[in-house]
Amino acid sequence: MRRSNIESVSNVIQQFLREEGLETPYNQFKLMKALEEVLGQGISHYIGNTFIKNQTLNVELKSSVLKQELSIGRAKIVQRLNQIVGTQVIADIRFY
Repeated sequence: MRRSNIESVSNVIQQFLREEGLETPYNQFKLMKALEEVLGQGISHYIGNTFIKNQTLNVELKSSVLKQELSIGRAKIVQRLNQIVGTQVIADIRFY
């Protein structure tokens, strides 16, 4: 007996998240988890509060030198984070 209405589990979960309005918060959560992977474990010691507001990832850094260095490669960091998540979650990143 074959079933004609077969869907993958990932599609069902994705559809559920979308219907319940949880897709954006879930993608933001995945992006925050990917931040350490993109910036590196050594930099994670200098990171304070992080939050997303209006498609901008705000990252508190405790080192002014690090702020300057990371600001230079902002576009590449944004691109890499969105690539890991698989969709555009942020459009910019701000280090403060």
